[in-house]
Amino acid sequence: MLWALCAIFLGLWLISMAVSVTMGGFAHLLLVAAIAVILFAAWQSRTTV
Repeated sequence: MLWALCAIFLGLWLISMAVSVTMGGFAHLLLVAAIAVILFAAWQSRTTV
């Protein structure tokens, strides 16, 4: 589920970067959210027994 969310965030980030320069702030928020999801998923997979 987290990987799907990450893929959606990265896809939206790529689309928003291609569409317009004025959406730069939104695009960077999506990138930060995608990185946060990746880090959370990696952290969660290490702690799961």
